[in-house]
Amino acid sequence: MTMAKSAAGVPVLFWMPVAVMAVVAAADVVAGPGIGFLPLVSLGPAFSGLLGGWRRTALIGVVALLVCVGLGLYDGLFVERRGFTAMASVVGVTGAGIAAAVMRSHREEELAGVKSIAEVAQRVLLRPVPRTAGPLQVAVSYTSAVAEARIGGDLYEVVASPHGIRVIVGDVQGKGLAAVETAAVVLGAFREAAHDEPDLVGLGERLERSVARELRGEKFVTAVLAEFGPGHDVVFLNHGHPAPMVVREGGTVDFPQPPSYALPLGLGAHVGEAPEPYRVDFGPGDQLLLYTDGVTEARDARGCFYPLRDRADLLEDPDAQRALEALREDLVRHAAGPLQDDAAMLLLRYRGRLEAESVPLACEGRDLAR
Repeated sequence: MTMAKSAAGVPVLFWMPVAVMAVVAAADVVAGPGIGFLPLVSLGPAFSGLLGGWRRTALIGVVALLVCVGLGLYDGLFVERRGFTAMASVVGVTGAGIAAAVMRSHREEELAGVKSIAEVAQRVLLRPVPRTAGPLQVAVSYTSAVAEARIGGDLYEVVASPHGIRVIVGDVQGKGLAAVETAAVVLGAFREAAHDEPDLVGLGERLERSVARELRGEKFVTAVLAEFGPGHDVVFLNHGHPAPMVVREGGTVDFPQPPSYALPLGLGAHVGEAPEPYRVDFGPGDQLLLYTDGVTEARDARGCFYPLRDRADLLEDPDAQRALEALREDLVRHAAGPLQDDAAMLLLRYRGRLEAESVPLACEGRDLAR
């Protein structure tokens, strides 16, 4: 949480306990002993216990006790029990504030440890993709629908294998830790099988077997696999996933559809035909965007879906990561609030004309193809 700050740049909440005690003291002096403001001095250590550490809370408690004694003597309250009652109130609230500060400090330390472990696990699961892979320039974006989370049920990976550059983008049904666990299974199987299987069909079958062993009931994973060989083309295998977007060098946009959609991973064992790979031209200057349905199904305030085709011009920046970030920011603006589903995007460019355009920038120390 970002604290509000005063004009002097000092956090207002830091000085709130002192300000509260000063206001109470001033009100007590002005109103006199008949009103009974004195016990409210204990608000100082109470606020400090909520906002500060235990040492500062104890210090504020001592100050509050001194203020209480001073005002009690000024008002003549120690001739009766009111002054002692006010002092007991300050001591009690200070003790409770110190205990609260200690407990909060311990919780914050535990939370920091858990967060650190989670960040390491996230980096292992969705590790950074290479900026370049063979002839490809690569950029990735992941926006989680869960606040403070960096990963969820969407997944992606780029592997340079003996059979070409192989890519996967997928979406696990469901959310939460169960979806993350399934995503880990799919990614682990893909990273291993991408090096072993000579073709995409065999790779897809390996993934199907791995997912089928882990999932129960009607759970499934949609995924699109892509393979870039030595030629100017890309081979796709689509397991019930949104069609990829291809942006040609001249600016035309296409969403190449498979001959027939295969069932998502986890459902293929129940029925039917094996998925059929299909080939699409992909050469210098072309761009390929693989994404999950959290992108195309993001709605604005009127309930309209995100018009991905109409936003293809946002990918014109010579730097792939900046171009993809511009698209992500536009998606968030369209949703006008938190996304309802995770949104993963993987942008791949065939390094040709776009790379040549970035050479002057590289001469200035900004190697965009790095």
